[in-house]
Amino acid sequence: MKISRRVGLILGAVVIVAALVIMYVVVYSPQAGQRNDLNARLSRAQTLLPGLTKQKNDLGNQLASAQSSLEASRVHFPESVESIEYGEYLFEIATDCNVKLDKLSFPQPFSKTVGGVTYSVVSLSLPVSGSLANIFTFIDTIRTDERFASTEVNRISMTISGGSASASISVTIYAHKG
Repeated sequence: MKISRRVGLILGAVVIVAALVIMYVVVYSPQAGQRNDLNARLSRAQTLLPGLTKQKNDLGNQLASAQSSLEASRVHFPESVESIEYGEYLFEIATDCNVKLDKLSFPQPFSKTVGGVTYSVVSLSLPVSGSLANIFTFIDTIRTDERFASTEVNRISMTISGGSASASISVTIYAHKG
């Protein structure tokens, strides 16, 4: 059986076309699908990029602002509560305000965390006596003196008899822990 040249050429062309179709289905078609998927993902990423870049810049600005605020706040908080220094300051203020600071004892500081920042905290009771006006001056000085910027006046108990008064002033001193 002899195949004519024409049939041989047609059969050869069919085989070549079949091979090309099989190659397209096996190799090119999955790559085309992957390329389309990658192009879609690239398009989404390019759409998101400006928003994410802006968000990154905004978060960087917020971080810088928070760090600046933290550094500014640290100025108002001493690194540690030194009982000798605070004792000297309190006796100096008492003398300047014409009140008598009856006794002063510093308890052991304890730690307190507020908003992710840890403070060393000392709570004191300041028993003072003198005229009512001088006691108020003493309290106001503690509240406004820059050495006590990290001090909170919690409670005041007063006793008034005749022309003199006595008070027990409860304060809390905060110090920033490094």
